Amino acid sequence: MSSDYRQNSLNLPDAVAMGTGVMIGAGILALTGQIAELAGPMFPLAFVAGAVVTAFSAYTYIKMSNAWPSAGGIGMILRKAYGPTTVAAGAALLMALSMVINESLVARTFATYLMRGLGMEPGGWLVPTIGVGLIVCAYLVNASGNRSVGFLSQVMAILKVGGIALFGIAALWAGGISFEATGGGETGAAGFVASLALTILAFKGFTTITNSGAEITDPHRNVGRAIVISIAICVVVYLLVAFAVGSSLPLDRIIAAKDYALAEAAEPALGRIGFYLTVALALVATASGVIASIFAVSRMLAMLTDMRMIPHSHFGMPGTIRDHTLVYTVVIAGVLTVFFDLSRIASLGAFFYLVMDMLIHWGVWRHLREEIGAQGWILLTAVGLDAVVLGAFTVSKWQSDPKIVLIALAAMAVVFAFEHVFLKLNPPMDGAHDHGPAGTIETEKSSP
Repeated sequence: MSSDYRQNSLNLPDAVAMGTGVMIGAGILALTGQIAELAGPMFPLAFVAGAVVTAFSAYTYIKMSNAWPSAGGIGMILRKAYGPTTVAAGAALLMALSMVINESLVARTFATYLMRGLGMEPGGWLVPTIGVGLIVCAYLVNASGNRSVGFLSQVMAILKVGGIALFGIAALWAGGISFEATGGGETGAAGFVASLALTILAFKGFTTITNSGAEITDPHRNVGRAIVISIAICVVVYLLVAFAVGSSLPLDRIIAAKDYALAEAAEPALGRIGFYLTVALALVATASGVIASIFAVSRMLAMLTDMRMIPHSHFGMPGTIRDHTLVYTVVIAGVLTVFFDLSRIASLGAFFYLVMDMLIHWGVWRHLREEIGAQGWILLTAVGLDAVVLGAFTVSKWQSDPKIVLIALAAMAVVFAFEHVFLKLNPPMDGAHDHGPAGTIETEKSSP
């Protein structure tokens, strides 16, 4: 595996670009309307509340990544917290699936913005077709190597962060900073808390950085720095854009255009030219988001394979395990893109991620907090916040779309049952990869 993971192949700007690439691609473009639908007129503040919950979560990942930077970070954290068990393998697979779900979410968002830019109403077979096409292109970029991903992520991140922030400022200026998104929506406290599941999903791209830890220069310091910088950048961008959208459109129009809310808000605020520029920015943001996400999840799957926590088959394909996991990633993302709409994709991703996140915090609190010098109350607060948000989101979805709740429950049951059977038939060696060789999959633990 050492040949598959190149030490120092990603610098700090590369890591920040990857993190913001995933977050901004999914967060502000695909989820603004869905968040507004749940939170009502308070939807811009939902991004702030989501950032607070994310900050508590990020603490665990930063402390673990500072101790053990890993090319499959989430898998490493779970393995160290629970050992080679069904809980660790199942939760890691949930994380990998939530990342793949994110790819399909962003791919469909790319398709809806492209169709709006071409004057077409998003829908029908063109949306999944265009989305799958983007996923295939992202695979080709990833297959070309780390430096291609890192350089392209930096260029696209600069374009989209600067461009989308400029959109927010310009739209606020043109709209006279008058908030139009009032009335309607699920405006109660329950709806607001439920919306945090989607804002957390909008920030979860920071785990992309965790999953590339061993490939980042000076990882014991730069992984944590990259996570903090990425979250801070996204908070500013999300707030700018949320207030800009709310200043340009009433709430009912934001909800009606929830799959392409930025494009819908651009024309009344900035005119036709502004509309086309916004569509162009959305295409850049979503494309880079898919590229960055595929980069991270394929490496996580490769590490889980190396730890013998998931099965692997070459299916006659040449190349390394990393090459094969790239293929698996794009195939699963493509299938999800074809069969699920944006709302259900986002809901499924939120369920998987929140369950996995709670298991990580709980496992680190029980078994590793003293070893890594983590504050126990922060870890337990992260568990509690996730639990409250997950409960509110589940109730909300059960009322509006019970089918996706049942799908999520069934999928999680299948994941853990599958891992239980697989590990029973193929038990990993005790202690395998708890301390991997420096510079390959896992580097040595830093001094406290």
